[in-house]
Amino acid sequence: MKLGFVSDSLGGLPFHELLDHAVRLGVSGVEVNTCGWSTAPHFDLKSMLGNKAAQRDFLKAFSDRGLQVISLNANGNTLHPTDPAQGEGLKDTIRVAGELGIGTVCTMSGLPAGNATDTMPNWVVSSWPPETQAILKYQWEEKLFPFWTEIVALARENGVEKIALELHGNQCVYNVPSLFKLRSEVGTIIGANLDPSHLFWMGADPLIAVEALGNAIYHVHAKDTFLNAPKQAVASLLENGSLMDIPARSWSYITLGFGHGEEWWRQFCYRLRMAGYDGWLSIEHEDVVLNSLEGLEKSVALLKGVMPAAPADYKPQDI
Repeated sequence: MKLGFVSDSLGGLPFHELLDHAVRLGVSGVEVNTCGWSTAPHFDLKSMLGNKAAQRDFLKAFSDRGLQVISLNANGNTLHPTDPAQGEGLKDTIRVAGELGIGTVCTMSGLPAGNATDTMPNWVVSSWPPETQAILKYQWEEKLFPFWTEIVALARENGVEKIALELHGNQCVYNVPSLFKLRSEVGTIIGANLDPSHLFWMGADPLIAVEALGNAIYHVHAKDTFLNAPKQAVASLLENGSLMDIPARSWSYITLGFGHGEEWWRQFCYRLRMAGYDGWLSIEHEDVVLNSLEGLEKSVALLKGVMPAAPADYKPQDI
């Protein structure tokens, strides 16, 4: 496996300073945010599209430091009912990835409205009352399947081999079954960006999810979640309080090792290897308490101690 981090983890730093920190930390690459819920301070998507000179400069900044571009990340609601720019940003990201020779694009499935006249995204998380089923039918059959059929075709046209969908709340694809539902309809260019932090707060088990996903894991975000048991006991994990008020929340994103210890991350990495995954672990720092650089340093140190790096070479002796 190879270690890197998401560029927005150090979103307040200039591009070249961010890359210098990547070298200092001893990681191998950086995943670059391009649009959507990110202001993309390190990548101007519109000016990069079709601009060979800008693309050469961008790639050279990495190669001069011995770094790789892990992937481009177009996170956001690609099927927002009143903000089509998010979906168009994904399309442009795929086009730029093809021009740059980057084989993986990370994104999210999108969350449409509940019907054709609604203007707000609608996330269904229960099967009752009955209108929930009409919402799901509309979202999947009228919106997701057509959109992702188009996106998969665009990826093929541009040489993008993998689209890694983050299993993220407030998206139609948020768990293992919903990922396979979409993948079975539109094909295996679609796979999972497995971020355990989201599965934690939704009550799933990322260790079991690794086994269930198998070769459908195309990318891994390394992010942890703090589960605040006293708050959870009275409020549940269905949390809509401010992300900035960690003491008041039942769960919060947190620096690696502060929510789940080194032994958990060791098991996670080992299970990824068992499932055949030998790709990137891309740290995503979203801890509002720890300094971003300090949090990233601690996360890198933890993963360096637990992730497999070299290929397996053991075999029984001939006796």
